[in-house]
Amino acid sequence: MNFKRQNREEVAVNLTPLIDIVFLLLIFFMVSTTFTKENHLSIDLPEASSEQRTAAPQAIEILISASGEYSINDQALINHQLDTLKRGLQKALGDNRTAPVIITADARTPHEAVVRAMDAAGQLGLVNLSITTRQPGKSE
Repeated sequence: MNFKRQNREEVAVNLTPLIDIVFLLLIFFMVSTTFTKENHLSIDLPEASSEQRTAAPQAIEILISASGEYSINDQALINHQLDTLKRGLQKALGDNRTAPVIITADARTPHEAVVRAMDAAGQLGLVNLSITTRQPGKSE
């Protein structure tokens, strides 16, 4: 028995219409998009006669113990009152009202003590406050 071989047509997906639609969408979005030109200020900066750098102001560090006792730049304060803390900060600041203040408190320090230190700095007009923390899992 001799069977005739049937020629099967190979099945393929015609991608030509898909490519046409993609190009049409691309052209549509390119034509319909609006571009705005950003306005830039043109300024003429003055030239410096020399490279003078101002020294960074010395930071003031407020240490607060677990019992709520304060020390400013390693100088212990006599009590926990707000007025005492403000006087200590004024003494440490001198004439420099832009010095950064770093508050370092024990993890067991009452929240009230930290807020009191922030309040004293705020009443003196200090705005550059930082509170130190430590990385989780790292011990001192």
